[in-house]
Amino acid sequence: MIENANGELIGVEVKASATPKTSDLKGLKQLAKLAGEDFKLGVLLYDGEETLPLGDKMWACPVSSLWGHQEAARKSEWDSSGTL
Repeated sequence: MIENANGELIGVEVKASATPKTSDLKGLKQLAKLAGEDFKLGVLLYDGEETLPLGDKMWACPVSSLWGHQEAARKSEWDSSGTL
């Protein structure tokens, strides 16, 4: 769970599965219910390749997305200059 200074919450759950299932959202849905208006987003990190909407304020995101942007930036630097 991530909470900002205003008390708004983002729930984060990690699953080893390559295919997200509705049942994987049990904890995030419970957090959303308990937090009410303070719940802003639920993110299920999984071992897949696509970002998928899973319902109201719920998303499945590849765990690799945590470092994917940085890797793409490094590749771009390498491609443009030939060195890092």
